[in-house]
Amino acid sequence: MTAIAVHQFAQCITCHAWSPDHSMVAFCPNNNEVHIYKSLQDNWERVHVLQKHDQLISGIDWSVRSNRIVTASHDRNSYVWNLEGSEWVPTLVILRLNRAALCVQWSPKENKFAVGSGAKTVCICYYEQENNWWVSKLIRKRHDSSVTNVAWQTNNLLLATTSTDGKCRIFSTFIKGVDTKDSRAGKFSDSKFGELIVQLDLSFSWAFGVKWSPSGNTLAYAGHNSMIYFVDEVGPSPLAQSVAFRDLPLRDILFVSERMVIGTGFDCNPMAFAADERGIWSFIRFLGERKTASGSKYGSQFSEAFGKLYGQSKQGVGNDPVESSRLRGCVHENCITKDAPYPLNNCLFREPFTEKAS
Repeated sequence: MTAIAVHQFAQCITCHAWSPDHSMVAFCPNNNEVHIYKSLQDNWERVHVLQKHDQLISGIDWSVRSNRIVTASHDRNSYVWNLEGSEWVPTLVILRLNRAALCVQWSPKENKFAVGSGAKTVCICYYEQENNWWVSKLIRKRHDSSVTNVAWQTNNLLLATTSTDGKCRIFSTFIKGVDTKDSRAGKFSDSKFGELIVQLDLSFSWAFGVKWSPSGNTLAYAGHNSMIYFVDEVGPSPLAQSVAFRDLPLRDILFVSERMVIGTGFDCNPMAFAADERGIWSFIRFLGERKTASGSKYGSQFSEAFGKLYGQSKQGVGNDPVESSRLRGCVHENCITKDAPYPLNNCLFREPFTEKAS
């Protein structure tokens, strides 16, 4: 499968998000700004530049119903941007962090958002109507290292996190006055804010890219040991599967259906995983075509072994990621840090918009 379209917006993109109607994309070009581009016929035109953060922006999410943008940055702050007329107006959210904010995501009902950080803390932020500001409530002393990703379950209550301590955890985020009782999940109806529902110790390395399936019944995340993990029946006795692959580790994953996942990461080439009729997950194929260099010679035994370790070809490909990705026929020339769905004329399959980072 080849790329539908390729657009070079910047030399490096650290994070991005699509507008509700997918006519605009907001991204950080590896600095403290957010650039918003709009699709005009066959071209993309920059229409806004959001400037408020002092350091690198590490997370962006664009709400579907309320049309608000939330950003998180290494400056330990977060902003909620509202479109007033033709200008985006920022509102500061005090996160009370002493380390960088690393990721952010709106909840399904868009009345809360979660921020993961390098302070081993997750901030659950919500809007107080009485005081007309955004406040944060912290989940502390649960992680042993940085929180790399957060993902909301469809019930607006459960939040999954991954961390560089190698674990995936699921917490309750019920906040009195914000969430209603009917939003609580059945077997977790008595859970309190910050309560640890389950801790998954499947990976012995850093964990990334946690996501829920569209129904919220399956959880998946990636390990830095070139493995991807799938968990069903989340609770005291979850059912877990692990799929190992020989290529470089993943950084992010995306459910395109209940039985198909797209994984992206250091191999510069999106990977497809699927479950069969029995619910057994396995690697299917790369989305980008893989091509080997013609006329090249085999390297030494050490070079060949080193190439296998890093998922490279046996044909003497060097260790330069740019050169190797070109030889494989990949669109991207460096690590793909995030993917997001993009609808194509009511197609069931949604091609992920991937980004490259240095």
